[in-house]
Amino acid sequence: MTLNELLERYPQTASSGVPDWMLGYFRRRAISFANGLTDTRTTVCWIQSRNFTIDLRLPVEPLQLPQRKWADYTAAELDVLANYEGWAAESDWNGEALSWRDEASLQLHNRWPEPAILQRVGNCMIEFAPSGAYVEDWRLQPSRTGPLVGLRLIEERNLDTGALRHRGGGLIICGDYAALVLGRAEAVVPRSRSGLLRDELAGAVGDAERLAHLFNFETSVASGALTTGYSIDHSTCPTRVGQSLCPLDGFEYLPDSREIVQHLTIQGARCERRFTVDTLEAALRFDQATGFSQDAAAWYEHESPTLNRYTAPHY
Repeated sequence: MTLNELLERYPQTASSGVPDWMLGYFRRRAISFANGLTDTRTTVCWIQSRNFTIDLRLPVEPLQLPQRKWADYTAAELDVLANYEGWAAESDWNGEALSWRDEASLQLHNRWPEPAILQRVGNCMIEFAPSGAYVEDWRLQPSRTGPLVGLRLIEERNLDTGALRHRGGGLIICGDYAALVLGRAEAVVPRSRSGLLRDELAGAVGDAERLAHLFNFETSVASGALTTGYSIDHSTCPTRVGQSLCPLDGFEYLPDSREIVQHLTIQGARCERRFTVDTLEAALRFDQATGFSQDAAAWYEHESPTLNRYTAPHY
């Protein structure tokens, strides 16, 4: 069945999770550090389902590398790839802060270990690090009312050979946007003393097999619609940009296990993805506004001649 049919026949809403104002696709406008420096250029995407997050962080587009054979990358180019970031992780909200666990990550260590103290006004969500090390300004991207789908990937397997292709990750669809994470089939056994991805790559220059294992991972963010499909805008895998994120058919719901299976063809091979359900909601509003209290609305109206002089939406 199609994903649309899955939503119609087996709708499910998670009984707990983050509040509605945290759901959807956010882009980072800025991160400011305690030393007074600010970054507004890194491409950073945050896609949130009820109980898990997908995150993608890439250098500016001119510094993103083209796809080539793994053995052809130079040490300097692998050093650039070593700073790509993408992950999916379970998220836990305690009413003030969001924390993450059980991640599937391109990086081999947790680069962002602090929980996020969050508050949103309008389309602007501000994240404070509890240590005071940084503050981030996130903006909810505009979307029509649409589905909220959160599927946690158990595994992807080649049905023709039985080989495991990916383990861990997930798929989130939120209105006009979608994101996919496919984790490595096997955990990386470090060869470097530090165990950091950059040091693993430095020791694997020219080693196509080792590099293919280290980069057997994908995080992609896409835009489109459930009816026409989603096209990839940003990815840790350069050749995936512009391609379809994933087929939106071939789904089967298994009521006994409450799992979802998707059958699809990848590079001519019959494959199967198995998911657990976080949420399956056919229609959710991704509002840009959070609303005023009565007193605040009266103040805003009274002072609007100056408050509204230069206002405009910012994403």
